[in-house]
Amino acid sequence: MPNRLAEEKSPYLLQHANNPVDWYPWGPEAFEKAKSEDKPIFLSIGYSTCHWCHVMERESFESALVAEVLNRFFVPIKLDREERPDVDRIYMLFVQATTGGGGWPMSVWLTPQLKPFYGGTYFPPDNRYGRPGFRAILEHIAGVWKNDRAKVEESGDGIVAQLKGHATVTGGQSSLDIAAAESLYAHLRRSFDSRHGGFGGAPKFPRPVALNFLHRWFAGTKNEEALEMSLATLRAMAYGGMYDQLGGGFHRYSVDSRWFVPHFEKMLYDQGQLVVSYVEAAQFTGDPFYQRIARETLDYVLRDMTSPGGGFYSAEDADSVIDRAQPHHKGEGWFYIFTQQEIEQTLDAPDAQWFIYHFGVQADGNVAEDPHHEFTGRNILFVDHTVAQSAKFFNVSEEELTRSIGASKQKLLLLRATKIRPYLDDKILTAWNGLMISAFARAAACFNHQPYAEAAVRAAGFIRDNLLQGDQLLRRSRNGEAAIPAFLDDYSFLIQALIDLYESTFDVQWIQLADQLAANMISLFEDAAEGGFFSTTADAPNLLLRMKEDYDGAEPSGNSYAVLALLKLAAYTGNARYQSIAERALGAFANRMSQQATSMPHMYVAWMWAQTAPRQVVLAGENVSEMKAVLGATFAGSRIVFALDSEASRQFWVKLHPQLQAMQPIDGQPAAYVCHNFSCQLPIVAASALTASLQ
Repeated sequence: MPNRLAEEKSPYLLQHANNPVDWYPWGPEAFEKAKSEDKPIFLSIGYSTCHWCHVMERESFESALVAEVLNRFFVPIKLDREERPDVDRIYMLFVQATTGGGGWPMSVWLTPQLKPFYGGTYFPPDNRYGRPGFRAILEHIAGVWKNDRAKVEESGDGIVAQLKGHATVTGGQSSLDIAAAESLYAHLRRSFDSRHGGFGGAPKFPRPVALNFLHRWFAGTKNEEALEMSLATLRAMAYGGMYDQLGGGFHRYSVDSRWFVPHFEKMLYDQGQLVVSYVEAAQFTGDPFYQRIARETLDYVLRDMTSPGGGFYSAEDADSVIDRAQPHHKGEGWFYIFTQQEIEQTLDAPDAQWFIYHFGVQADGNVAEDPHHEFTGRNILFVDHTVAQSAKFFNVSEEELTRSIGASKQKLLLLRATKIRPYLDDKILTAWNGLMISAFARAAACFNHQPYAEAAVRAAGFIRDNLLQGDQLLRRSRNGEAAIPAFLDDYSFLIQALIDLYESTFDVQWIQLADQLAANMISLFEDAAEGGFFSTTADAPNLLLRMKEDYDGAEPSGNSYAVLALLKLAAYTGNARYQSIAERALGAFANRMSQQATSMPHMYVAWMWAQTAPRQVVLAGENVSEMKAVLGATFAGSRIVFALDSEASRQFWVKLHPQLQAMQPIDGQPAAYVCHNFSCQLPIVAASALTASLQ
């Protein structure tokens, strides 16, 4: 019989609905049971495309023996970290502080008052891998709870006090200076892998927030090395197995240092952030390579990750199916890897030989170290030889080889379509959609490609129409149901996306909506006493801590996005309150930024914006498409755009900034005014002349 999770919407919870474990969702029913029966809580946190979550389910949560122990001695709760990042952050902080590491699945034992007293990540069913067996741990903890309760509760009280200390962010140093940003740059430079790109060693994760900083550091200092580190990283990732060479889009991370063997899940937040990095690389260099990778990634999202209503789905699994009971289940990466024989049977000669050489295919498989034997005899596609190298080797033109590779990709995509697809997590999250809307909007402007703008508009419309109910923004939509009050990152990522969408479309409704959401965000999350923003509202139930998240990791922090978005909105709307709140937040985080610079690169992006008055570009006239294309192709830095391209938009902007009224077309032709503090250069009529004025 299904357990209570069968009534949930989360794909991750539904994956566990047929476990023999008597799972509860996070909520009052479980908490009351724990109190009334005086049992500790076993909290299991993961997400639907988490490989080791699937392993632990198969090994332990599908076991009747393990379920019997769990159900007898504990109240088991299953939680989707993507739906409830607020709960996940609290207990992840505990696990990291007590074990020195973290990850998912996360396993935490709590008192009925939700205080953690023991935790870890993946536990094997029995003693192996140097880890204690899960059933043995359950029995031990049950014994401690029964025989030494006072010690457990005392430990829980002490841990909560320590967590509150870790989570507290108070204003200290009121401002930063350039030396702090130089320290961040120096650290990135020291940790840069000059051979393979990226920072540090294996495993290697894409970290677009660091690339964001490097791009702005280059723009501000003209330090060529900053840009070269980013470009080398972006090129290496796109050449490796980390990138889906056939279908576009990036896998989660590389298990090795050269971006070759990926963990094959695909996350929406990676696609959104990395597209922006490639767009900016294209703006800096004009190199069509970076545009191609951005476009292929966006086209993948449109093809495989977009709902009929326009919202973007969350993730694709690394494995081909979730139901491990199916006899045709295939494991990690099966959908993406090929035997040489499959390629030779699908492609004609010489296309097959050219493809094999270009993508490093070998007869016995190209993964030398395969401890789990998942890739034996198969090949991860990566750019082993460039087009130029391959063309030279086969004595053909680069144009001919490029055409051949493109046609071969299409044939192998058709072959791949016959395989069992990885599981799709089809929930729509506001925060991650914000990142993806920004990507489509930025790419539409840079590449002057209207379908990308249309995709961004559809997704923003989906969020507005389905996840914004009055003044309340919600986090998740699935199967027509919107739920879960939004968190800080939902607000801040979406506000930034709406600003990007305005700059791509010049439709002022998006600035108006961003302004509305910013006011709500401040009301719900601002720490008016100390500065910065809490991740949750003051009335959020059943949380031990109200945290201020500041780590720019795989996802940027809600605080760094909130600060930058408010600085931009202050410039657009003239609302000085936004500026002061953003500056107060920077002051609140200044000590951490000085001491832990590498953990907050996107906050430094916001700080750099705050150091200079943004350049204003005013476009006056009805047909500004050529000038709009020039702006899109140019790296923005700290720049805002007022498009007075209709009477309605002129009235909107002049009401906020009366000085804009004087900026008119010239002799009936659209004109561009480039200004600082609304002190403007002579108007520009020719779009070609605008480029030089933006340098």
